[in-house]
Amino acid sequence: MAQRKAFRWHIAVFLAPAVLVYTAIMIVPLFGTLNLSLFNTGEEGRVFVGLRNFATLFGDPRWSASFWNALGNNAWFFLVHMLVQNPVGVALAALLSSPRLRGAAFYRTAIFIPTILSFVIVGFVWKLILSPIWGIAPGMLDAVGLKSLFAPWLGREGTALTTLALISVWQFVGIPMMLIYAALLSIPDEVIEAAEMDGVTGWSQFWKIKLPLILPSIGIISILTFVGNFNAFDLIYVTQGALAGPNFSTDILGTFLYRTFFGFQLQIGDPHMGATIATAMFGIILLGVGFYLFAIQRRLRRYQF
Repeated sequence: MAQRKAFRWHIAVFLAPAVLVYTAIMIVPLFGTLNLSLFNTGEEGRVFVGLRNFATLFGDPRWSASFWNALGNNAWFFLVHMLVQNPVGVALAALLSSPRLRGAAFYRTAIFIPTILSFVIVGFVWKLILSPIWGIAPGMLDAVGLKSLFAPWLGREGTALTTLALISVWQFVGIPMMLIYAALLSIPDEVIEAAEMDGVTGWSQFWKIKLPLILPSIGIISILTFVGNFNAFDLIYVTQGALAGPNFSTDILGTFLYRTFFGFQLQIGDPHMGATIATAMFGIILLGVGFYLFAIQRRLRRYQF
């Protein structure tokens, strides 16, 4: 009879602090939010309403217009990051991983520094830079003969959200760059040497050999970008305020949730509808992550060593 394997108590001891902290600040508030979204405040006090709050959010014109506007803006905010931030991060990582590049460590540090800056600093500085009154952007464009291209981008409904997305790209492009850089360094030297013996070098080597091998890392970066963008709030709030102007053109789910839950100016806060919006955000993120894990990650595993 085989001996029963002893339970490794030291694993539980080391994991317990992290599990307790995560449960206290993540799991408990999550279930509290889900519970709050199923109730409402009536004449008799707190009343269980089931999914009625969700029907109001998606179907009532007073709520649905704001929700779908915020969701559409969030989708565009995410799309800009996917089309600009991640490709630029991959290109920078490829350049910085070249052994012929001098000062690569300095460039990596310079590109990554904005990532550790506060949202308040980033938002305030870029508002000063892009200000048509005292900003330096008009003067810089004038110096290269392009002043006619300048416009109050943060003040126009058609350009404000894209401008903020590009500011966010500038701040966080260092994260995909460093992750891809680490993935490139992890490629075995034998693979690179075999490619060079076959005459595959330079950018051809990157496209044919390195890029397929780092696809799992690109997939992870994509899902992190999705989760981060659909949780975004700070930059929009700092630059455009809780009303996410002009005319709610930069309103995303995070700012919509903030105004609904806590109230703003003449709008009274509604914790139950705020929790409903938060639950909808959780559902969207959960669907996105689930799609990646079950539909995409399985196909990318073939490229892993």
